[in-house]
Amino acid sequence: MAPTLLILRPEPGASRFAAAARARWGPDLRLIVSPVMRIERRGDLPPLDDVRTLIFTSRNGVAAFAAASDRRDIPAFAVGDATAERARAAGLSVTACGGDARDLIVRVAAAEPATPCLHLRGEHAAVDLAAALNQAGIETREAVLYRQVAQEMTAAARAALDGAAPVLVPLFSARSARLFFAAGAARAPLFAAAISANVAAEVPDERVRLLSVAERPDGDGVMMALDELMDAAKRLEGNNPAQ
Repeated sequence: MAPTLLILRPEPGASRFAAAARARWGPDLRLIVSPVMRIERRGDLPPLDDVRTLIFTSRNGVAAFAAASDRRDIPAFAVGDATAERARAAGLSVTACGGDARDLIVRVAAAEPATPCLHLRGEHAAVDLAAALNQAGIETREAVLYRQVAQEMTAAARAALDGAAPVLVPLFSARSARLFFAAGAARAPLFAAAISANVAAEVPDERVRLLSVAERPDGDGVMMALDELMDAAKRLEGNNPAQ
């Protein structure tokens, strides 16, 4: 059987990536969308009277801010191009840092923005960005505006993981990687594409046939990493014809 692409990221990102994958590999692509977590709004936006710079590390942070405030006059930094695009669409003036959270810390510290900064984030974060920036001399506060709630994979996802055909798994966050591998071992050969080295560090070597790390920490970078994995998975299938 042909490889299956298993998309674990929460909505609406899961459906966007699924559409991009079908456009890239065609309508016959075996694809399953099974988010391992969902996004729920929580917490209140603090007063913005003295905030001089906003910092976003996800589209979800932008969406939560845009829903909670009409302020669009505060300049912002965004971790990558996709988050920056979402912020611009919301009417914000934003600088895209084109990398992961650690790249963003370096860029913000070098820019020496007006302070205090406010990091709008989710309940689970791979890097304590506010602490790192404060240590660098950039006064930074944080507000948790959403939570990433774990949820079980679908029956279709479990069936694919229990089968014999290769399964390709793009991993967009350290938390999704941890949740996926904590859900149990897979019988199927796994091929994982991590959006960054930080996410790749959450992948147990013994659980995957091949791990590829995106050269760019964004959706396009993950797609290119999946190209390599798709070829490897098809070669595996070619060497293991059905009995």
